[in-house]
Amino acid sequence: MRSYAGVMLGNLLLATVWCIPGPAGLVLGSFAWSEGEDWAWIALVAGLACSVPIPFMAAGYARRQFPRITRRDRQKHTDIPYGDATFVLWAPRSPQAHPRARLARADVLEASLVRYSPEGEATYTTYGGTFTPDEFTPLVRLTLRVHGSEETEGAEAAHGAEDADGADGAWQAGCSAGFEVTDEWRVPSLCLSAVTAGRLAVLVDPPGTSDPTDPSAPGRITPLWPRSTLLAGTRTSRIVDLQGRTTDVTRYPRRLLRHMRISLDAGGVDMAGDLIDLRGLDAATAARYTAVAEWARGHPESPAPVTEPGEESRWIVDSLPGERAAFGSVSRRWSRRGGVLVRARFLQMSPTHTFQDHGPVLDTVLRIQPADGTPAFVAARRLTVPLDYLAVLHRTRDVVLYVSPNGTSYVVDWARTNLLAGTAEAKVITPDGLELPLAGRPDAIWALMNLLASHGLSNPTPVLDLRKRRLSAVASPVMEVVQDGTPDALAAPYSSRDRGPGHDRPVSP
Repeated sequence: MRSYAGVMLGNLLLATVWCIPGPAGLVLGSFAWSEGEDWAWIALVAGLACSVPIPFMAAGYARRQFPRITRRDRQKHTDIPYGDATFVLWAPRSPQAHPRARLARADVLEASLVRYSPEGEATYTTYGGTFTPDEFTPLVRLTLRVHGSEETEGAEAAHGAEDADGADGAWQAGCSAGFEVTDEWRVPSLCLSAVTAGRLAVLVDPPGTSDPTDPSAPGRITPLWPRSTLLAGTRTSRIVDLQGRTTDVTRYPRRLLRHMRISLDAGGVDMAGDLIDLRGLDAATAARYTAVAEWARGHPESPAPVTEPGEESRWIVDSLPGERAAFGSVSRRWSRRGGVLVRARFLQMSPTHTFQDHGPVLDTVLRIQPADGTPAFVAARRLTVPLDYLAVLHRTRDVVLYVSPNGTSYVVDWARTNLLAGTAEAKVITPDGLELPLAGRPDAIWALMNLLASHGLSNPTPVLDLRKRRLSAVASPVMEVVQDGTPDALAAPYSSRDRGPGHDRPVSP
């Protein structure tokens, strides 16, 4: 368990080396002063001027490197009324496609990481403008099944609902059948969860446009990454109607696709946040959204699963960088003095132009629930969020923090966070050698983390082996937690990796 004091001390030494003329000038000036030299004051002033920035530089670097949340990060007022389930993701814009491109849903059949190769020469790299460099954008090979127009629309096409969306173009008449395509795409790090979830929103160019010499050649496929996170359910989506009533449409892909068509056709509706307020749109566009709502009432839609079947074929999480999942390390001094673990939840993420090898540096907003039972509070903090966590963001936005004994600071623990999020399979090995998997049981994992922390026991792996002597004191309570049949209230969904044969039912989040 790293400490802020240790990180601060390391950065203080580093800043001193960078500004070595300052301390050297002070030493030289002090010696000259003791010798009665007239020029001593010049060396002292110059040395002092070069030395003053050292502690400020050290504090700035320590704050950037160490994910500590203090009272200065607490927000008294927020622009967005964050509900318990709200998550706002300000994703980067997608590239432009053909003007007559067709919006469709695409299911990810297979995914594999081709390349993610930051240079790694600097801890942080900042770019100006809106430029996102390729070396910090994972290149992923995807096999997609692009739904045809009939599949995309579903049975509502037979009910004459096309007027709500506007014409898609006469050329789509020949696109009723779906097709598969395999290619490599740059996936923005904030949108990796759409690949893991298995649902993308794509634009399909008209046939022949990608190859003018072959009019029958299929058009180019352009993934709409921000809208894909919406379709995948990573971002929450709400609609406020003209009467001020709010409807949650998260993970209702047919309705969301209709909303996307309207936003693309009308323009000016970014769908970048989590809320579309019809009262702020022009009358014609608001009427089209209202027509979709009326259609939805007549054609009920079941929520899509949190992750589509076949997740093991697109599980790129193990190939992405980040702190590896573990039950976590513990400082005995921290434990003896009353340090505890708490859970928080991300409410908002937005990109910056700074990148680190393990992931992008994001402006985040979290809701933290203190361990002492006091009301939860909202904090805003710029953090480096690892790529492997971003790839499972559709499952959970929970994050684990360890709290200082005096309760004044909270530190993000990415190893425990990743284990709770399911980036690695947690398991317990009983004293008899029996392996008990904890996949899909975050509440049980959370209870075990707290049990180990309260006893000052570190376990820097996702496997808790009770055969080890140092864990014998907690073997009995660990087994009670593992064998408790109470279902997790906030259980992460089982994926096809976690199910046995014949268990392909969707699991609620």
